[in-house]
Amino acid sequence: LGSPRPYAQIRGNALSAEESGLDSIWIYDHLLYHFPDKQPEGVWEGWTIASALAESAQRIELGTLVLCTAFHNPAVTAKIAVTLDEVSQGRLTLGIGAGWHPAEFNSFGLNFSHKVDQFEEATKIIAPLVHEGTVDFVGEYVSAPNCIMLPKPTRRIPLMIAGKKPRMMSLVAQYADSYNTCWWGDVSAIEPDRKALQDACATIDRDFSEIEFTAGVVVRFDELLGPCEEEIDPQKVLSGTVEQIADGLRAYRMAGVDHVIANIEPLNTEGIEALARARKLALAD
Repeated sequence: LGSPRPYAQIRGNALSAEESGLDSIWIYDHLLYHFPDKQPEGVWEGWTIASALAESAQRIELGTLVLCTAFHNPAVTAKIAVTLDEVSQGRLTLGIGAGWHPAEFNSFGLNFSHKVDQFEEATKIIAPLVHEGTVDFVGEYVSAPNCIMLPKPTRRIPLMIAGKKPRMMSLVAQYADSYNTCWWGDVSAIEPDRKALQDACATIDRDFSEIEFTAGVVVRFDELLGPCEEEIDPQKVLSGTVEQIADGLRAYRMAGVDHVIANIEPLNTEGIEALARARKLALAD
């Protein structure tokens, strides 16, 4: 956390990722961080950053990790997503979630109660709008009666959902094109969430393989940062040399993970290039 990076640095990191041959860049969607006994910390608004990067970078995929549906009217969220997908020429993955940080809800006057109820209604609006372009839904919290996207989406925009508890997993099984679990180190940490999603899919008779399985991994390049002052939990952080990171990424690939989303340390050109080298090694065999 801490002060957000200037946009010029964010843009530079995105272009470095593209030039290094990485597959995707992902944007946080938060309004404020404020934890007990700590000073509040800020973050740039995610849609604006994603829109700017859609124009700056020309090839690399873009994603929201994940956009909080309670921050915006869901039909308007879908409209923004369809527009951004057009700007990016079909490079957007729309990641959505229910939100988890009460302080930002309170500070911005948003309703934190019944947040999974809110999320379910929002998803019932967003999913059909970004997939087919129409919806007719009236709910307790949000509505989109006879709503249509014009221009319509030029493709079925991939919808990613992040969550862990049974009700969220049920919504993943019903509506998602991809699922995200994060933040982890060793690949064994993903198994409870994989099993939960498999069970949720079985309940509604959906083929588990239809849902792209993505994992957020915290990657620490010791060669660039030096020894860590605190003990590193291998379940939460994948750390080591480029070769060791490659071994860890290969383990995710062998476990059937479709896409690894790396939260790298250090997040700069050197760290991005190190991740690109580790990726290449991980895919070499």
